[in-house]
Amino acid sequence: MAAPVGAQARKLLRDLALRPPLLAARSQVVQLTSRRWLNLQEYQSKKLMSDNGVKVQRFFVADTASEALEAAKRLNAKEIVLKAQILAGGRGKGVFSSGLKGGVHLTKDPKVVGQLAKQMIGYNLATKQTPKEGVKVKKVMVAEALDISRETYLAILMDRSCNGPVLVGSPQGGVDIEEVAASNPELIFKEQIDIIEGIKDSQAQQMAENLGFLGPLKNQAADQIKKLYNLFLKIDATQVEVNPFGETPEGQGMFVFSLLVVCFDAKINFDDNAEFRQKDIFAMDDKSENEPIENEAARYDLKYIGLDGNIACFVNGAGLAMATCDIIFLNGGKPANFLDLGGGVKESQVYQAFKLLTADPKVEAILVNIFGGIVNCAIIANGITKACRELELKVPLVVRLEGTNVHEAQNILSNSGLPITSAVDLEDAAKKAVASVAKK
Repeated sequence: MAAPVGAQARKLLRDLALRPPLLAARSQVVQLTSRRWLNLQEYQSKKLMSDNGVKVQRFFVADTASEALEAAKRLNAKEIVLKAQILAGGRGKGVFSSGLKGGVHLTKDPKVVGQLAKQMIGYNLATKQTPKEGVKVKKVMVAEALDISRETYLAILMDRSCNGPVLVGSPQGGVDIEEVAASNPELIFKEQIDIIEGIKDSQAQQMAENLGFLGPLKNQAADQIKKLYNLFLKIDATQVEVNPFGETPEGQGMFVFSLLVVCFDAKINFDDNAEFRQKDIFAMDDKSENEPIENEAARYDLKYIGLDGNIACFVNGAGLAMATCDIIFLNGGKPANFLDLGGGVKESQVYQAFKLLTADPKVEAILVNIFGGIVNCAIIANGITKACRELELKVPLVVRLEGTNVHEAQNILSNSGLPITSAVDLEDAAKKAVASVAKK
């Protein structure tokens, strides 16, 4: 499955394929991953698709080597693919702590599946997208291996410039689609969908034709495209990406003497704001591969992203967080992380936020940057003073507050008797935070 790098690549694709005028050069001083979205394993995404009429390979999931062996026998397939289930990409070229190379293996012998699974389950798999020590594999997917005679690319995504969903496709799939968009933009096709009217038969047929499906496969592909769009709406997705969206040669698997359009691999992104009506899907969220501090932050409705500097950023809003990190960098410092309070903050959340930030041994200073629109600055100030006293804060603290009840908040801080450095604006706050670290 794709990792955050994939999200950046798909952003490039959208910029290239959908909004050419926006390709003016932009420089970002600090590059951040956005808030953590719902993470599903590959087998979970494929089950969602299968349950909604989308054609995928037959597969089983196993927790043990013996279960994997039994699954391979039950498939009764000419060839079997065994895949380690972790959220990071690059599994095929990964290395296990058991010494096994590769998190994806093909075999025609069910016994080999059991032997390979024994070297996968319970061991760490390190890829280019995991930490150095890798991620422990707890499950494997045992699937029917199908030959792919042709690979295409298909995605359905919410696009702000179109005010709704857009189909994006290319006859060149199975490769990094952003490279196709950069080198052959004429091979990227799009269909804007009216979210009220829904996808039209003509649009699905046109996309199938653009992807190069011919004869009866064109109708099959159009049908799959419509089912993927219906799934996209049903589960409140922000993106469904299928790569490859491929066709099989004749006589494959259970579908003997017929050609077939199959979704071989998929990445689904969900709208976190729809969690209240997608409880079953969000209950599948796999948090086991997150950093422990991210899970702890989520317990208090806080959004935490770790970086590699020494100045902690305590903010409200992802945009403000990125601006804060950028200006720290521009003033010669390095952000250690940022912690986003969001809106509707409570004093107890401020306390927990400080507890998380001060637990990070890299942190040598804390910069608080709050713009109080929805957030009441006085609540922030009370939370800060409580945290400073109860946690006996040992690192310099620079605070910049602006907005609702800011004067009351400033009085709370100035009358607290605590060693809190106030700043008049973001530039001033960044300079003071960087200077406080430099003095050490």
